[in-house]
Formats: sequence, C-alpha cells, structure tokens
Amino acid sequence: MQSIRKQFQDKKVLSALAQLFFQGVVLLAPIGVTVWVIVSLFSWVDNFLPNLLNLLFPVKFAMVDGKIPKVTGLGFIVAIGLVLLVGWLSSLFFVERLVSVFDKVLEKTPGIKIIYSSVKDFLEAFAGNKKKFDQPVLVNVDSADVWRVGFITQESTDHFGLAEHVTVYVPHSYAISGITYMVPISKIKKLPKGVSASEAMKYVVSGGVTAVDDDPET
Repeated sequence: MQSIRKQFQDKKVLSALAQLFFQGVVLLAPIGVTVWVIVSLFSWVDNFLPNLLNLLFPVKFAMVDGKIPKVTGLGFIVAIGLVLLVGWLSSLFFVERLVSVFDKVLEKTPGIKIIYSSVKDFLEAFAGNKKKFDQPVLVNVDSADVWRVGFITQESTDHFGLAEHVTVYVPHSYAISGITYMVPISKIKKLPKGVSASEAMKYVVSGGVTAVDDDPET
C-alpha cells in the first residue's frame, strides 16, 4: 500500500515538474527565437561589408592577418545607409527612368525573368506601392461550413476566363508557403473592419493561437 502511494506521489511530482518545464519553454522560446533571429540578421549584415572588402581588396586595406578587421555595427550602419541611399536615388526622375529600363530588360531575359519577377512582385506585395496582402477575408474552398483566412490579391480573374471570381492567397500555418485559389465572389466573406491584415496573418501563421482584436475602437 505504501509502495502504491509512493508511486502516486512520485508521478504527481514528475507531472508538476513537467508542467513547470513546459511553462518555462512557452515563456522563453518566443524570446529566444526572436533574439536569435535579430542577432543572426545583424551579424550577417554586419559581416557583409568586411567580407566584400576582403574579396575586392584582399591586400590594400588589410590590417590583421591579411584581412580587413570587422568593426561591430559599422557594416550594419553602412548597409542600412546604402539601402536608404538607393531608395532616395530611385525617387529621382532620371534614375527612375534608368531603373525602369533595367527592370524591363530583366523581365524579358529568359530564365532570369522568372526569378526577378517573382521576388519583385512578392516584396512589392508586402512593402511596395502595390501592396496585395491588405484585404483579409474568409474564403470557402473546402465544404459548405468550412472557412479559411486568406487575402484577396486580384479582384478580377477575367484574364483566366473566370468572371465573378477573385484570386485569394491562403497562407499555411507555421510556414512561409500558401495556396492560391480563384473562387467565386459568393464564397468570400469580409472580416470585421477592426481586424487588420497583420492580425489576420498572425492568426493564420500561428495556427489560430494568436488572439484577434476585432474591436475597431482599440
């Protein structure tokens, strides 16, 4: 009898420890992953400048062991400054025309145009002047009472011979992939005005774990 009671108490202790452990994981994992991503990105960008200089000028600026030493933070600042400079130059008329010509050349070059156009359109969909992931909706693509969260990316599919249809991108949970559907407008429901595109995306990517604030007043 005492042996059974002892085993029961041991199981309760192990269960309590396991619960505490997973609570700690839930608390630390998001922080740890976020810090790791930020540090890794910073390190990669920061190493880019000395690595590039070492490649282009292996001897001219060498100071330590035949290589250009790394100054923490300098490469990151230069990279950010370069991106800002390019962004500013692209707004100038003559540079904009030059970029437009270069853009057309790349978009017409066999092989390269597939990669270039895909990357360009994807980035512009998030941050450019042609944002696409800003219309979150509910889309019915499985059965009558099953709905997915998606984003309208094209409001007309006439070029595919589908009238009264829209193109909807449905992202996958815990992934950067998704599926593109062309569905009738009747199978689309708009989300409440208080639900932003970023909240809808977080909800899908997190597998429905993230809470959604649908109160436009907050």
